[in-house]
Amino acid sequence: MPSAAKAASQWTTYRFDQVAELVNDRVDDPSQAGVDRYVGLEHLDAGSLRISRWGEPSDVTATKLRFRRGDVIFGRRRVYQRKVAVADFEGICSAHAMVLRARPDAVLPEFLPYFMQTDLFMERALQISVGSLSPTINWKALAKEEFALPPVEEQRRIADALGACSRVSGSTRKLGFQAGVTLAALAESGLRGEELGQRSWHPRVGEYFAGWEVVQLGELLDVCQYGLSDPLSESGEYPVLRMMNIAEGRVDQSDLKFIDLASQDFERYRLIDGDVLFNRTNSYELVGRTGVYDIAGDHVFASYLVRLRPNLDSLDPYYLTAFLSAQVGRRQVLSYATRAVSQTNVSAGNLKRVLMPLPPIDYQRNLRQRMQRVRGAMASVRARQRLIRGMERAALARVESQ
Repeated sequence: MPSAAKAASQWTTYRFDQVAELVNDRVDDPSQAGVDRYVGLEHLDAGSLRISRWGEPSDVTATKLRFRRGDVIFGRRRVYQRKVAVADFEGICSAHAMVLRARPDAVLPEFLPYFMQTDLFMERALQISVGSLSPTINWKALAKEEFALPPVEEQRRIADALGACSRVSGSTRKLGFQAGVTLAALAESGLRGEELGQRSWHPRVGEYFAGWEVVQLGELLDVCQYGLSDPLSESGEYPVLRMMNIAEGRVDQSDLKFIDLASQDFERYRLIDGDVLFNRTNSYELVGRTGVYDIAGDHVFASYLVRLRPNLDSLDPYYLTAFLSAQVGRRQVLSYATRAVSQTNVSAGNLKRVLMPLPPIDYQRNLRQRMQRVRGAMASVRARQRLIRGMERAALARVESQ
């Protein structure tokens, strides 16, 4: 096996136009292109080489670019979005993209898109982009940029490794999606008691098990309280949880702010295990995010959150969070939302009016355990995805180190 020094000496520096050919096959009338798929920049997913979404040529007007199977589509506008994809079908794409075709004398076609995903390439592309609001790269500038590439044998090894990672990653994403669908279905079915038999119906709740009483949420809470409205800082005695600290039904400690409080104020806003935080103000899509506080330490909470402390004899905190996150609860929450120009608000008073079909506490805890098992599977999928990303970074680092 050659030494690292000898292997590095075998690398060759090329201008980018020696590595890739710009394909400028323009289509002035998309509806007459003779293909059935249109790929806009909005259809390209950052960091993914796969095109999984598209539109129809009849949906668009103005000049587009034709591509064929195996071509690389590179979003030349806002390159920091890192949109690079390989076409596995023929079609047309936005003129805000470049269609590139590998020059086999310098680069393997299967290696080129992986190279274009490296930080080395993307940072260079961003440096030569022009414009402030929507920085765009042009072919003349990119064509004369020089890059060192490994020998073909090394390109093949890197491409094979990254291709294997990509296939595993695709399978893992499907597993994650399926687990998410399973969790949503389990929550919706369990919260309505669909497995228990006779059904009843309420105009605000929909269908639910007839043996359960429908109760206003406010009757099940010991505390319903707005958070602190005092200014926050980068340092202080007490960490403050804000709306960005709620994710996937839990509370986390990322990106904390801090505050100094008198002891009586701290006691008033101090969170305890089992408190539920409800995001009362956000965009329409994000308002109502809910998470259970179950982390160690002393924390207080900010003004865009409402603390809900359920009566634990009647209502499990995790069940409450699942209810407010699922359609059966979220639909009601949004019915009370008031919309402004950029924000949506749900008041604590209206939140207490939400109706809940209330099962026995043992049923609630059982559903919680079933949902936790699915979440455990989802966590395993995410761990596998992190491992795959680490392997991809290691393979790409072989290119970026030269």
